[in-house]
Amino acid sequence: MCATCGCGRDGTAVITEPHEHDHPPGGDHDHDHVHDDGHAHTHADGDGHDHVHSDGHTHDHDPPGTATLILEQRVLAKNDELAQRNRQWFADHEILALNLTSSPGAGKTTLLERTIRERPEIPIEVVEGDQETLLDARRIESAGSRVVQINTGAGCHLDAEMTHRALDALNPADRSVVLIENVGNLVCPALFDLGEQAKVVIISVTEGTNKPLKYPHMFAAAGLVLINKIDLLPYVDFDVDACARYARATNPDVEVLALSATTGEGLAQWYDWLDARRRARLDQAIEVTFPQA
Repeated sequence: MCATCGCGRDGTAVITEPHEHDHPPGGDHDHDHVHDDGHAHTHADGDGHDHVHSDGHTHDHDPPGTATLILEQRVLAKNDELAQRNRQWFADHEILALNLTSSPGAGKTTLLERTIRERPEIPIEVVEGDQETLLDARRIESAGSRVVQINTGAGCHLDAEMTHRALDALNPADRSVVLIENVGNLVCPALFDLGEQAKVVIISVTEGTNKPLKYPHMFAAAGLVLINKIDLLPYVDFDVDACARYARATNPDVEVLALSATTGEGLAQWYDWLDARRRARLDQAIEVTFPQA
């Protein structure tokens, strides 16, 4: 179980290729389960004490909150180890991987659909994360991209192990771009590295100007912030410049772009950023292969 938020273990996630047969909820699936070193588990006795079981399955009565903190550290440490494995795999295959995060309804899927359709020269493949359904994966597939769906069940974020299993199913082409659409949530996805080269945070003008101040960890981890739905600016109380200042107050190096995935306004800037990151990925691979004298 995720000690950070209490959501379900990654073993509950279901990886699906939407062009193949769908699996009904509760169907039989074989999945690998990754356990923390020491097989750490927590439970509460009737007296309210939490216990952490380590290698010897001994019971330590730690101060209140200590067991949860230790378990969280173990979960994140294990995730970081697996994320590094993913990162090396992306590097070996010269793949640019981006982790797209947002609140629900900010427009991630619409942005992906339009990007796939308008930039067919970029080989884009998608890992789609949602708690349930194949709805967004079907949209991505209809736009013309290969996609696999991760349904997390009760889980509120993707993690490195889920991503690894999805990549096994997707088998993206060398030198492609893998866009990972995370579960709609601006809290836990900030903590879980998937092995991506950058996090792209998408917010919409309907969410309020102070979003970066309310979710600082996510914006601190971002490589790019996209302010979406600017076509709605005449109808909502949102200050684009102030939002950008708040994002940079949390992360001075972050780039902020304003656009509308619906009308297309500002999308050229997003495409330029994507092209630049892909060129940098390929140039990095060349430098490794042909080191300078």
